[in-house]
Amino acid sequence: MRRAPAPLSPEAWLTHMFSAKSAVQGGVLRRKIRDVERYVGREAFLSEMRRRGFSVVENSGQFVIFCNREPIRQVL
Repeated sequence: MRRAPAPLSPEAWLTHMFSAKSAVQGGVLRRKIRDVERYVGREAFLSEMRRRGFSVVENSGQFVIFCNREPIRQVL
């Protein structure tokens, strides 16, 4: 029987997320809201995004995180 890996702390989960190549390069990340709420908590997550100056949109059970400080413009 396989054992489940030890859960990450909220800090470790955020560190892992922001070490992704896309995040490091100022790109876009997508994470399931369910996972964010389970590992970090919605308010703590959004607080960290505000601290970093990143924009976040929510759609269909996903958070889309823009890992830069550029403005977001909806075109359609």
